[in-house]
Amino acid sequence: MSELSDPRRAPRGAWGRFLVGFAYAFRGLWYALRTQRNFRVHTGVALLVIVAAWLLHLSPIEIALVAVAIGSVLICELVNTSIELCLDLLHPAYHPLVKAAKDVAAGAVLLSALLAIVIGLCVFGPHLWNWWLTVLRFMDK
Repeated sequence: MSELSDPRRAPRGAWGRFLVGFAYAFRGLWYALRTQRNFRVHTGVALLVIVAAWLLHLSPIEIALVAVAIGSVLICELVNTSIELCLDLLHPAYHPLVKAAKDVAAGAVLLSALLAIVIGLCVFGPHLWNWWLTVLRFMDK
């Protein structure tokens, strides 16, 4: 048993507990990456979007909008996973309210992803349109 999982061996003092909190958070992110297919999909798409933002030389405001969109989707996916895990533990048998809670949490992820798509279209659309016009002009020559 590691010192992070044994509360009797947890670091003492405010700074020690503060730093251990980061270890717990990274452990949670790693758990989601290892076990949640949708979190891996969202993370992969986020990495592609970050590369596209770099290639298209987005402005700082555009980068901030994209970062908020990416962050909201990943955060919603983590909260959805947490809700599902807790409900599976507390009520392993089928129950209509458990199903409804899981569906609502999944709906939050869906809305966040749809908003991210809208933001992506607004931010990347003009850049991609200008790129496409440049390609067309190049092909005419």
